[in-house]
Amino acid sequence: MALPFLPGNSFDRNIGETRFHKSHAFDYNKDVPVCVGDSKPGIGGKRHLGQSPSANTSVYPQGVGSDKPAWLAFDRQVLKFDAYFQEVIHEKADEEFRIRKCVVYFYLEDDSIQVTEPQVENSGIPQGTLIRRHRIPLPPPDDDQFYTVEHFVVGNEVTFYSKSFKLTNCDAFTENFLKKLGVRGPPAEEQPRDPSTEHRKNMLGAMQPLRPYEKLDTLRQFLGHDKQVLRFYCVWDDRINMFGDVRHMVLHYFLADDTVEILEKIHPNTGRDGIPVFLKRDRLPKEPVSLPQPGTTTKRTVLNVFGPTGHGGRFILDSLKTGKVHTDFYHDSDLTLGGVVNVWGRKLLLYDCDEFTKEYYRTKYGIKNLTPVEVPQPQPAEVPHVIPPYEGFQIGSEEDSLANCMDLIPKPPKRDFIKFMEKDRHGLNSNVLRFVARLDTTKPIDIDRRFIVSFFLSDDTISIYEPPQRNSGIIGGKFLERGRISKPKMDPDESSIYYVPEDFYVGGHVEFNSHKFILIDGDEYALKYMEKHSDQFPHANVDLILSKLKGPVGSQADAIQEAFRKADIHNTGKLGFHTFTSLVLQMAKGLLNQHEIMTLGRHFGDKKHPPLKSLVKVAQDDLRKKNYTAFSQLREALEYHDTEGRGHLSGDLIMHLCGHFQVPLSSQLVESLIMNVSRDQNNLVNYKQFLDLLDWQNNSVTLDKIEVPAGTSGDSFEGFGTRRDVVTQINYIELFSSLLS
Repeated sequence: MALPFLPGNSFDRNIGETRFHKSHAFDYNKDVPVCVGDSKPGIGGKRHLGQSPSANTSVYPQGVGSDKPAWLAFDRQVLKFDAYFQEVIHEKADEEFRIRKCVVYFYLEDDSIQVTEPQVENSGIPQGTLIRRHRIPLPPPDDDQFYTVEHFVVGNEVTFYSKSFKLTNCDAFTENFLKKLGVRGPPAEEQPRDPSTEHRKNMLGAMQPLRPYEKLDTLRQFLGHDKQVLRFYCVWDDRINMFGDVRHMVLHYFLADDTVEILEKIHPNTGRDGIPVFLKRDRLPKEPVSLPQPGTTTKRTVLNVFGPTGHGGRFILDSLKTGKVHTDFYHDSDLTLGGVVNVWGRKLLLYDCDEFTKEYYRTKYGIKNLTPVEVPQPQPAEVPHVIPPYEGFQIGSEEDSLANCMDLIPKPPKRDFIKFMEKDRHGLNSNVLRFVARLDTTKPIDIDRRFIVSFFLSDDTISIYEPPQRNSGIIGGKFLERGRISKPKMDPDESSIYYVPEDFYVGGHVEFNSHKFILIDGDEYALKYMEKHSDQFPHANVDLILSKLKGPVGSQADAIQEAFRKADIHNTGKLGFHTFTSLVLQMAKGLLNQHEIMTLGRHFGDKKHPPLKSLVKVAQDDLRKKNYTAFSQLREALEYHDTEGRGHLSGDLIMHLCGHFQVPLSSQLVESLIMNVSRDQNNLVNYKQFLDLLDWQNNSVTLDKIEVPAGTSGDSFEGFGTRRDVVTQINYIELFSSLLS
């Protein structure tokens, strides 16, 4: 009988206790204060009234091993048990229960359990994972606790969610682990037999096959010879038939399944469709057979029929295949060089094979002599590529029309971009060769006409301009639009050859669109450019010209020198240009042209420079026409480079700055102005005087206000005439010294 809860009748439960601490009941969850003391014990670690105890986990004895926690020490270590459970069958009268075998896994790292059932063929039951991996609670009333390692011993029964499993056996690792824990379980038990499984085995054993099974080991052949193909080169001579010819083919024999594939070599321009597959991959019979009737080729053959036809009849199957239709197919042993293969009535001669095929026959059959058979090889027909002539009426240039004849999808002609960038106008270098030309005609109305032929080095294009002449009756202006011009053709079917810079020289004959011209002069830039690049222009190469003159001079050197001395009336060693030209023509005997004589005169002669007045007039007129006003910026740049403030700089630096500020004057004109400007004792140019000559805004353009430096000529400039006027006197003594050296 319990005592009443009155003073003096109750006991002090804290007698002997030393721990009176309180559990931590409040905490932060994602920065939110929450109460977490529901599952914490009370004062001194004791449970509150009605509080469930915390779930226990497996306890392992401390030994000599590692001090790591269980989740780390037993990582990937699993105990495996063989088990079974009995399932009651209510739906079948002839079967009361079934024994279902399964495997129980216990994971030591977290005491989780997993139950799986092995697959049984034709069981009709969904098998596999019965219970997924997780911690399983004990049966009620201890459902607040979980299974631990102490519950798993061979021979015990464990209940998972009201289903009892009998542990009958375990693997070697599980047995060794349990022995280390001190668990000595009974020996392994044999699982009971399942009546349903035994019944199915008896039924399968009583079944007899309809005929003896044939063991066709095609997998061995496939695995041993996969991707191994014998290649034979064959020929089919079909010339006995109308419109037949010799057709070359390639026969592929696949060792993996004894199939044959034949591909045809279709050469260009043969007139045949581009279908290379002559015979698709399949087994090839040695003799052509007709299409079998339905029911002839079957897997099984019926010998006799007993009873009525249809339902209720009895059939006897031919297990020996006495009525099977046999077909002989080609194998690798039937293919040899020089042999004939019957491809559905077409005779193909095997005349060669590849190296793999030769090595295969040497290894398997010991055939070493695999000499190719000589067969006539087809000669490809040479079809000339005829390009239609360019008539000039097509849209686009000749290169555009030629692209339509070369490709099905025409591509734009490629330009020489590197040449364009190198030879394009850069600063004071125009890279344009200009020549004065006249028409090669005897018509009085055209004989006095003059033309300016410009050859652009950047893209080899040509333009022709006719300066207007008063009272000539001909309107001047653009005579020929800029473009590439081809040379006259002897044959209309020939490809066009375009003019190049080497074709232009003084005295040369050119023809543009049936108009014949004679080049009678060239500007100073063109002549200097040709002399600078004398390796490209042979008519401006002094060494080459002198080598031509050495032959005619030869032994007549004394007589020729005497003729030059007689022409030199004042005995100065120099001759005028016209006198020099006539004497050289007699001496050369037709070996030199007009440009080559002009090159000799320019090389050995004294050049006459235009007067400063004319140079300034031309320069300021050009600057005024193009409205160039950047003189202040040019002056600041020159003063910036004049670090010592002397007012003098080098001529090359002034030329460079003029090109940098894009002064619209030719390099020859700027160079001539610099040569006529005063210099100091260090041969430096007075750049302030140079700027005063160019500044057409602040300085008057009238010629009277321009001071001519001392030492310069004051003759009037008669305009741009021929290049012969540039050379005044020619030193013939230096000419003969160069010839006779």
